[in-house]
Amino acid sequence: MSPTASGHPAGERPALLIIDMINDLEFDGAAAILDQAEAASLVIHDLRATARRCGAPVIYVNDNFDRWSEDRRQIVDRACRAGARGASISRRLAPADDDVFIIKPQQSGFYGTGLPVLLPSLGATRLILVGLAADLCLLFTAADAHMRSYDLWTPRDGLVPSRPARLEPALEILSDGLGADTRPAACLDAKFWTSGASAGA
Repeated sequence: MSPTASGHPAGERPALLIIDMINDLEFDGAAAILDQAEAASLVIHDLRATARRCGAPVIYVNDNFDRWSEDRRQIVDRACRAGARGASISRRLAPADDDVFIIKPQQSGFYGTGLPVLLPSLGATRLILVGLAADLCLLFTAADAHMRSYDLWTPRDGLVPSRPARLEPALEILSDGLGADTRPAACLDAKFWTSGASAGA
């Protein structure tokens, strides 16, 4: 295969999808997952740096939180505002100008968005899905990706559940039901970003 502009073989490119981490976390039950969200944000921050360094696309897939008139800038500003529970996480993971930011109207990042068109145009076949909630929006997105034959890697330390007890059941569905690799981020080696190898292969 001929390489893409990023140097990846055409049709073998990974993409990092960051799901709903630009989030003020001002919802019922969020206090119980704050520590998990903080820890996951550090993992995601490192994965994002690696993706950028290797030329892999970084794609934010973010809820509009039922504020239908808000655009990317307004969503980011609201999540980062002083006093918001999720402000430090949102600031840490705020998108760069050249990161794609997709606003999703429902749980799945594929529903009612440009993601089904964007990913093939980028030559992406391997998706790294991180963010929240592992048992809701991320899981719905992973299911839709699986039905479209994408290879999935959902590192367990980059996932945040809607409730602490829901992480392990979500991981079981991701792994056993959708064939996702759920090993921690440390298992991802350089080959994953530059070849068709699976995580840690």
